[in-house]
Amino acid sequence: MSRKYCIPYGNHPSQFGELWMPDDLENCPVVVTIHGGFWQAKYDLYENNPICKDLMDRGFATWNIEYRRVGEKGGGWPGTFNDVVAAVNHLAKLKNVYKIDLANVVIIGHSAGGHLGLWLAARSKVTGDEDIFTELVVPIGKVISLAGVTDLKKMWNIHHKLGINSVVGNLLGGSPLEQAERYAIASPIKLLPDNIEQILIHGELDKHVPVELSKEYYEKLQRINRKVSLTVLKDIEHFKLINPSSSAWETVIQAI
Repeated sequence: MSRKYCIPYGNHPSQFGELWMPDDLENCPVVVTIHGGFWQAKYDLYENNPICKDLMDRGFATWNIEYRRVGEKGGGWPGTFNDVVAAVNHLAKLKNVYKIDLANVVIIGHSAGGHLGLWLAARSKVTGDEDIFTELVVPIGKVISLAGVTDLKKMWNIHHKLGINSVVGNLLGGSPLEQAERYAIASPIKLLPDNIEQILIHGELDKHVPVELSKEYYEKLQRINRKVSLTVLKDIEHFKLINPSSSAWETVIQAI
């Protein structure tokens, strides 16, 4: 029987995940899903429920993680970053109880979750304030970024030009000028992880995270990492990427 388990990985109410387990399968491959919402507390992991059920029905164990977000105590810098590391590390404990296989963990992150997934891939390259971050001990086999925010400085600039109070600034505690060091170690395009496979999928009609962010990240990373690919989907907007009934989701399944 398929089951869903709500499991804490920390003491804060937002430090938990939901483990979706398929029917009676041994050594299930694991997909970690990280939701978006521009790191804000008003958005939560439940937006990933449809894709988690779809993945479970396909035979994947899915670890859908929540994390402290901007607007919550401990959210933002550096708590949000440490939470996603802690949530992935918690898989090592879950392996002792559930029939999961950690040999090739796949991360799927959407929007802000895509940013966090790519940052996880680059965790070993973080320098400067690395002592404030939790070490990642569970190896990641692949990261799939769905309309991920690859460049935090550029995203801040986009919002600034539109006259929007930048959610990136809220995440990092200031503008790129005020918090230059944080932007340098929190932005995937500044870190360019080169030892983990990365698949970027972005809709051409995305109005929330411009497709140019994924294109520019790919252009830079592919020079040093042959294990990176980019798929731009025509006539697809931001949320179609996490809609199991859309053609875009079939592209994600093929990427897994």
